[in-house]
Amino acid sequence: MFSFFKPRYVKEGEVILENAHKLLHYKRDLLGEESAAEFEALTRSLELALSARDEKAAQEITQKLETQWSRHLPPASEAGWRENCEVFLVAIIIAIGVRTYFVQPFTIPTGSMQPTLYGIIGTETDQPAPNFMVRMLHTVLYGRTYVDVVAESDEAIRDIAERKRFLFFTVTDIYCTNHTYHASVPRETLMRYFHIDLTREYKKGESIARGYVNTGDHVFVDKFTYHFLPPKRGDVFVFSTKDIRGLEAHHNPAEGSQFYIKRLAGLPGDTLRIDPPRLFVNDAPAKGLGFERVMSKLDGYGGYFSGPAFGLLNDPENQVHLPAQSYMALGDNSGNSLDSRYWGFVPQRNIMGRAVFVYWPFASHWGLIR
Repeated sequence: MFSFFKPRYVKEGEVILENAHKLLHYKRDLLGEESAAEFEALTRSLELALSARDEKAAQEITQKLETQWSRHLPPASEAGWRENCEVFLVAIIIAIGVRTYFVQPFTIPTGSMQPTLYGIIGTETDQPAPNFMVRMLHTVLYGRTYVDVVAESDEAIRDIAERKRFLFFTVTDIYCTNHTYHASVPRETLMRYFHIDLTREYKKGESIARGYVNTGDHVFVDKFTYHFLPPKRGDVFVFSTKDIRGLEAHHNPAEGSQFYIKRLAGLPGDTLRIDPPRLFVNDAPAKGLGFERVMSKLDGYGGYFSGPAFGLLNDPENQVHLPAQSYMALGDNSGNSLDSRYWGFVPQRNIMGRAVFVYWPFASHWGLIR
């Protein structure tokens, strides 16, 4: 309380004592018995000198302590460098631990869960891109990228190729007869949503591709809960495609296994069938908000689909019984979802976790996933 009135040498001595005790506590095993004993003797002498208010003795002992620990501690600049490296490494270790055992971010790549969760979606417009400040705001809030490619002369498209810029950013180059244009979106997205016609010619000033692309929802996946509680019917869950034959056939083997996100529609032992637009589980309409929204055919939901194109649940009379340790995965966008109807069941060992929260973009889906 009254430290303000203490002599300066006393304050400095108390700081030295505190640091000396910390050094002894953390470095005793590295100092050796002789050095540790010397440290302890000097700290006791300094405590006595400070209690007796012997300024000369306190300063001499303080000098000896500083000289002694300079032999065992790195220089100040090196100590700072080491400390920063330690903090950085600890942060990395914690992040890896959290990602491995607790929570992992995941980006929705496709539209199979719309409108519950959005994948990458492009929208054509007739209007040019807004000014720079508005574009930046939309990027932060919605993850939106604008596309505004206008022919600078009479053009015909010769080729369209995708490349990486600065290792992370995807750019699509549009090679025309007179100019090369660039769009900061993947080639597939550009071709799918902006209907570029490789057979037509574009007049000067005519729009080749104009509009915007919203990034897919970014979600947190809870990897912890399923270690203690079994998956529940109705969960939005993420799983690996490893060893699921019907799924791996759709992927490039060089890219390895991927992760899919769907709604968990069937548990081991369940019997399912689809009588459009309804999903039946154990001879009763599926219960739960997620299923009920899909079956309502309201607010963008289209109901559950069956048909000869599917390997499973392809007729209202056909049922599927799930074996042990197997789960049924269905997309909420049932008319446009590559799910268990095509490739079969999800093995329990493939389940990664439950999608719980949309953390970006800050749009209508931000918040808990239901």
